[in-house]
Amino acid sequence: MIVEGELRIGGRSVSRETLAALEVYEGLVRRWNPAINLISTASLVHIRNRHTVDSVQLMSLCPDGATRWADLGAGGGFPGLVIAILARRDHPALHVTLVESDARKATFLRQAAAELDLKVTVATNRIESLPPLEADVISARALAPLPMLMDHAHRHLRRDGVAIFPKGERYAAELAEARLRWRFSAAVHPSLTDPNAAILVIRNIEREAQS
Repeated sequence: MIVEGELRIGGRSVSRETLAALEVYEGLVRRWNPAINLISTASLVHIRNRHTVDSVQLMSLCPDGATRWADLGAGGGFPGLVIAILARRDHPALHVTLVESDARKATFLRQAAAELDLKVTVATNRIESLPPLEADVISARALAPLPMLMDHAHRHLRRDGVAIFPKGERYAAELAEARLRWRFSAAVHPSLTDPNAAILVIRNIEREAQS
């Protein structure tokens, strides 16, 4: 059971209604997971910290004035649906697009959004086949190595947009690999759920000139 005050990310307080919505969402994930493997079975018992709180912390990095957030490879909705739940109160102008090519997972995302009364768009497309989304914010969690994510961000971000990528303990190596092909600015924020992980906030993405 979620109790008020349990989720405080960077000083953010979460309303009773938001906490209730997160609890409903976690229940939906548990119900659907045996059929379509939204998250690993082993992590179901740790869904609050491993997935929900890990997603909630990204909201504190959303720029003021952002109106379009695109979550790439949305899977079971972490972080995209969590962001949409939080945005309902904290960023009501923010619209979330969930990009998920797996039709079964996309069906879950639409059903969960309907049950939670969230205004999101679910795109059942491959990321590279979508027209540019012109998003203010792009996120991707456990989707691909950073060099590949940079391709997606370059295609779908507004020029002044920001990419928010949670990464594991190899984040420094991935940053070095990405810089072989890309120029960008990156801020590294410690993860609140894993001392070895980080959240990369990336801006000003340009392809490195080839010699």
